Amino acid sequence: MPSVMTKSLWDSRRSLAGFAVGTALVGAMYAGFYPQVADGAMGQAVEGFSPAMREALNMEDLSSAAGYLGSSVFGIIVPLIAVIYGIATGTRAIAGDEEAGYLDLLLAHPVTRTRLLLHRFLALTIGAFALAGLVWLAMLTIRSGAQLDTVSIAQFTAQCLALALLATFFGTAAITIGAVTGSRAAALAGTAVLGVLTYAANTFAAQIGADAARYASPFHYYIGDEPLRNGFQWADLGILTAAIALLVSTAITAFNRRDLTS
Repeated sequence: MPSVMTKSLWDSRRSLAGFAVGTALVGAMYAGFYPQVADGAMGQAVEGFSPAMREALNMEDLSSAAGYLGSSVFGIIVPLIAVIYGIATGTRAIAGDEEAGYLDLLLAHPVTRTRLLLHRFLALTIGAFALAGLVWLAMLTIRSGAQLDTVSIAQFTAQCLALALLATFFGTAAITIGAVTGSRAAALAGTAVLGVLTYAANTFAAQIGADAARYASPFHYYIGDEPLRNGFQWADLGILTAAIALLVSTAITAFNRRDLTS
């Protein structure tokens, strides 16, 4: 049989292309508004927000390119679409095929459960990095025209690398829940709830006096140390990678132990 990873990528080529192109276009469109924001139009509107709200939404410095991109483009819009891609892909990887009866057909071939899961994980990871790579290309394409030159190519690279790992994290979480339960609904709902709670923890923890909670959120390691200003945050990237590895290990163990005939 052809490589499970290759076939997974081929089967998902249309959705991956849609997510990647859509994310890059939306990100570039919002990033292109920066010259108008830098003129103060949006800054005046944000002045009506409370200081706590501006801090929570990372809108304290909209006049700089890094501040604007970190609050809107890479703060909300782009990671939201990337996380949705990860969850959708991860949900289909194991639980979706199991509910559709396709998993039994796959495992009838000489492929172990571990190999199947790892190939699906690799397909997810490649897709996440392709999506982030297209966003990176879109940012570099409009960088000069949108007056984003103060953010270096390396800083854009650092942020997009973190974006790829964030999407991979949530996709792997969906694979893990699917491997444990065999339920597509549980994988989808569980990962969606995880996304909402961890985003809220990173955004509002300081406002409710629970600042330590943000360190339990993958969004903190994605953007908390501002890669668009400070470049590669290797400790944060390492924590995201370690969390993904832990999820993969958990998924393999659960998938191998579970009775798929029940």
